Amino acid sequence: MTAAFEVHPRLAADTFELGHLPLCRVLLMNDATYPWMILVPQRPDLREIHELDEADQMQLMRESCLVARTMASMFEADKMNVAALGNMVPQLHVHHIARHTGDPAWPAPIWGKAPARPYASGEVEKLLARFTLTLDNPTFVPVGRVPHKA
Repeated sequence: MTAAFEVHPRLAADTFELGHLPLCRVLLMNDATYPWMILVPQRPDLREIHELDEADQMQLMRESCLVARTMASMFEADKMNVAALGNMVPQLHVHHIARHTGDPAWPAPIWGKAPARPYASGEVEKLLARFTLTLDNPTFVPVGRVPHKA
């Protein structure tokens, strides 16, 4: 029997689900310090990109580029950091972080540089609406309502 897909509990606890594309769930890290989205391919039991079949590898690249382009435009990024690390969360996921030369960690990696600043009530809904409009892609299905995390 094939395992069902579920977002890793740590990712689920640290993010808001914005919606999904044909292959990936689109998550927003609950840290307003940096514009930071995560794509999680909806395939169970994967740790690495090379474990995807060839069609899914290509789809992941298309979706990753779509999200990176959208974020770069939305947030006027000086640089987009895109990475699949997985050292803390073994489930395959790809970080997309819009960086600015004046952000708290620039030019170093963001991990461990500043404590997470959770989004305030209503900010995630506004960001989702803006992302959906800027993305302008019929394959993106936004979630109905984004629950607020304390």
